[in-house]
Amino acid sequence: MAIENVDQSRIVSELDADRPDADAYRKLATALRSRVDGGVEFDEYARVLYATDGSIYRAEPAGVVFPTDVDDVRAAVDVATSHGVPVLPRGTGSSLAGQTVGPGCVVLDLSRHMTDILEVRPDEQRARIQPGVVQDDLDDALAAYGLKFAPDPASSNRATVGGGIGNNSTGAHSVRYGITDAYTEAVTAVLSDGSVIDAREVVLDSPEWDEIVSKDDREAEIYRTVRRVVEDNADEIEARYPDLKRRVTGYNLDRVIYENEDGDRVMNLAKLFVGSEGTLGVIVEAEVSLVTVPEETALALYCFDDLDAAMEAVPVALEYDVSAVELMDDEVFRLAADSDGYAEYVEPIPDRAAAALMLEYDSELHDDFEAAVARTTARFVDEGAAFDVVEAYTDDAQEELWKLRKAAIPLLMSLDGDPKPYPFIEDATVPPDELADYVRKFEAVLDDHDTSAAYFAHAGSGTLHIRPILNLKAEAGIEAMHSITEDVTDLVLEHHGSFSGEHGDGMARTEFTPKMYGPALWDAFKQVKTAFDPEWWMHPGNVVYRDGPDDIGPAADRGVGADMRENLRYGADYQSIEPQTTLDFEGEGGFSHLVELCNGCGTCRQTGDDVMCPTYRASKEEIQTTRGRANLLRAAISGDLPEEELHSERFQEEVLDLCVGCKGCKSDCPTGVDMAKLKAELKHQHHRAAGTDRRERLFANIDTASRVGSALAPLSNWASELPGARLVMQKLFGIAPERTLPTFTRETLVDWFEARGGTTVARADADRSALLFPDTYTNYSYPAAGKAAVETLEAAGVHVTIPDDTAPSGRAAFSTGLLDRAEERARANVDRFADRVAGGWDVVFVEPSDAVMFQDEYPDLLDGADVAAVVDSAYGIMEYLDTYRLDEALPIEDRSLGVADAISYHGHCNQKGTNKDHHAVGVLRRVGYDVDPLDTTCCGMAGSFGYHDEHYDLSKSIGRLLFDAVDESDGDYVVAPGGSCRSQLGDRDGVDDIPPHPIEAVADRL
Repeated sequence: MAIENVDQSRIVSELDADRPDADAYRKLATALRSRVDGGVEFDEYARVLYATDGSIYRAEPAGVVFPTDVDDVRAAVDVATSHGVPVLPRGTGSSLAGQTVGPGCVVLDLSRHMTDILEVRPDEQRARIQPGVVQDDLDDALAAYGLKFAPDPASSNRATVGGGIGNNSTGAHSVRYGITDAYTEAVTAVLSDGSVIDAREVVLDSPEWDEIVSKDDREAEIYRTVRRVVEDNADEIEARYPDLKRRVTGYNLDRVIYENEDGDRVMNLAKLFVGSEGTLGVIVEAEVSLVTVPEETALALYCFDDLDAAMEAVPVALEYDVSAVELMDDEVFRLAADSDGYAEYVEPIPDRAAAALMLEYDSELHDDFEAAVARTTARFVDEGAAFDVVEAYTDDAQEELWKLRKAAIPLLMSLDGDPKPYPFIEDATVPPDELADYVRKFEAVLDDHDTSAAYFAHAGSGTLHIRPILNLKAEAGIEAMHSITEDVTDLVLEHHGSFSGEHGDGMARTEFTPKMYGPALWDAFKQVKTAFDPEWWMHPGNVVYRDGPDDIGPAADRGVGADMRENLRYGADYQSIEPQTTLDFEGEGGFSHLVELCNGCGTCRQTGDDVMCPTYRASKEEIQTTRGRANLLRAAISGDLPEEELHSERFQEEVLDLCVGCKGCKSDCPTGVDMAKLKAELKHQHHRAAGTDRRERLFANIDTASRVGSALAPLSNWASELPGARLVMQKLFGIAPERTLPTFTRETLVDWFEARGGTTVARADADRSALLFPDTYTNYSYPAAGKAAVETLEAAGVHVTIPDDTAPSGRAAFSTGLLDRAEERARANVDRFADRVAGGWDVVFVEPSDAVMFQDEYPDLLDGADVAAVVDSAYGIMEYLDTYRLDEALPIEDRSLGVADAISYHGHCNQKGTNKDHHAVGVLRRVGYDVDPLDTTCCGMAGSFGYHDEHYDLSKSIGRLLFDAVDESDGDYVVAPGGSCRSQLGDRDGVDDIPPHPIEAVADRL
């Protein structure tokens, strides 16, 4: 769910650390602040955060501006150029060719404020938007009209439409719909001189044309130059531009003049802005055309024993009315199977599949999906080389296959070690009927360079993403990259293709553009660039470059030359510190390797589903993404920031403390950057160097405090409400006075269990025996959930006991970075449980965070057979019921779905991050509830985070996302397993009590 109606001003103060401007740009930053209403950030952190995107490149900008409107953009361009600094517009920064980074540029981040959908005209199938709107958000708004924006890049859940226009993006459905230039009808752009141009269809030699070109201004010069260049080079354009569905190399000289639907010959400069990568101007508004959304779709995934056979089948697939033809190879399948977040999606695919073609059918082209699939199956399986087909007709089944396909790029970047399948020639495009031969010759190039590659993507349009595996931290790997690119670009030309069919030019491919178009069109590109931007202020050196300082353009070296080997994120000189750690990072290849797994794809900026990254969703600050934190960590361990920066107040408070430890990134990040684990280790190192404060010690030992509170209840509950008590807690411990505090019960869960005489099911009569762990919150504050767990387990015939000799799980100490204490508590519990687990006992938890502590954190703190045995025997209560189908033994007469209440279910982020969250929904449905599983992020409490005075507003802003989801759900009430989640939900306006744990809902059905 996208964030709405969040008061950003309440959050800014929490992120408003001291951000001194870099010395070299202090005057520029000051001048920008005097002219721009939006934010201006020129400090070291901002420059690190915007130095990378989803590519292999890194180039520190001068600083970043966050424009609020067109006037801000004009002012920023004017100030930057008057100070001699180039300008680079940027959206999400998910680009793969390095086109959203630029050395020494002023970056204009249009994704924070310029995000409005200005107008939708459904009858005309048109929309007018600002450039920062995320494509999925646009499509969500269009869904009410049965419309969508057709180009659908895999990054659509975070990529901006403006960025897509700048790149000329497309996606899996280009077979059916084409690419962005076909749907960009008009743009408003700010030019390098601060003037504004409205690019739209203008009929050549009409009165409107004559009026435009008669003037002595920049716009007139642009129109005159573009017409002259296109008409003078008509033969070269016809000969050199390949006839493909996708061609994203160079400027769109072949599309800027055309005959429109009225039969008029027109020029539309909007088509030239598409794919220009910010080199011609800053797009501040766009009008796009839309298509209708098919009511239904179906997928068929055909499995082949070898890649060549799959490639040969592509032209055959195009003989049928399909809307997508996608390819994945066995390397993608292998990596998905090893990934926490994607293993379930690869399960239907046979192990022997070396490659698979995925075909989509839609209801606008087919009336009978099963008949359509049967026809292609007869061709591919019965008569062809495919050996199996996986069919998907439901939305859920199709979504899983699409998630697998869209995760291919970041999954490949999770390969162990320094050699990675890097993007640099990965989206070259050839005619589909030449694809198989092209791939065979590409493999020969790889053999010549003693490497291999991974294969996936848009086979139906001839765009196969082939990523050679290289080590770009070594000079030999860098030179191999350049040599492979030389050979492959020759190969692409031989096959009448384009060097880029999707991801653009950027730093990766601009060097080779003259090779594709020849000297005449290369000179034409430079003339067009200079007409729009005479001094080459706009993103110089991308798409087109100057051949020397005497070439057309300014009397300077700005925009001179392009070399794909420069400005690499790593490079031969890259070095990083591998610190000694308390946690075990061997499985991730080491601490540094886990940090470097972040490839910049920006999945952590999506706000529509999954968990990560809750603080970004509330703040919209890049520093609060997993990517932002990883970039700053990498800068600190590689020397781009001083090593001591890790222990600075700002780094601790703004980078680490505002990570809520939700673990969403562990599963949602396709490369598995586990920021919660990195944070715990870094906080531990910091505590060793600087000690701990009073609040950290309090929350790390919350079990002791709760035990005292329970012993003194109800006096302890009254004490917190005495006049002045909240102020004292705020002053002494930094606890937010507005936050409702947990109360304590005099009779603990352990006391209750002993008083009832223990279990009612003899072990001899039980199939399973469970040790119900008395976690701090359940034991001292909310025993009702523990009682429901006992009663439910016993009703299912389980022998239950609640041990009274456990240590706290260590979760609270782990979350605050007190790893020595967490390890001590983990060791105590393993020692207490090892023999019992060996004797056949399971360890079951009511509180999800404690379950995940055992399951996921104990192996990082301890090793040995006893640890592994205890970890393997640990279950959350709903996971336990589901895993062994214990709910099926419950004495419930009517289990029909919906016979009980309709309930909304909010899962715990730790369990979502470890793929343990789905169990509750299955159990609740099987006992009769109609369950709406909410697609929500962290609740915002995150253990102690929501109690912190300085984090209270941010916590509530995150919580508001959950509140909205609950309000929009049809459930009669909400259930949530996490004690923190229930506390946050109980703090909603108009709510008197905290909601129940799902085990209570199960117990209510007994």
